[in-house]
Amino acid sequence: MTALKILVQQLENYPPEWPLPAYATDGAAAVDLRNAGEPVTLPPLGRRRVPTGLAIALPPDSEAQIRPRSGLALNRGISIINAPCTIDSDYRGEIRIPLVNLDREPQVIEHGERIAQMLVAAVVRIEWEPAASLPPSGRGEGGFGSTGQ
Repeated sequence: MTALKILVQQLENYPPEWPLPAYATDGAAAVDLRNAGEPVTLPPLGRRRVPTGLAIALPPDSEAQIRPRSGLALNRGISIINAPCTIDSDYRGEIRIPLVNLDREPQVIEHGERIAQMLVAAVVRIEWEPAASLPPSGRGEGGFGSTGQ
């Protein structure tokens, strides 16, 4: 597996006793991010950007994807508004997670609670090539549900 060095800045609200985010298992694709702010109460359908206390400098041909944690989504209805969020390689501000409470009950996000997952992916730039028609494929113009799945 290839490792990519990423500069990380621990901001004032990142507790000095916390380790940097790490992979939980050898096969994990993402690292967990934590709430580095005060406890937050999200009412039903409430939204809030939650600070992580981290800022990063990604290499030019990469992005960080922020995704919901499956346990929070399944057990408490907490997700990310625009999942997956994209952090562009030229962004240098604090990573803040836009959480939403999809549950019927208010949900409290505690300080230090794991709130999202972050993975880094390569970015391929689009180079448009106008065409009068597209080559045929087995699927053609079939949209949602067209494959019988």
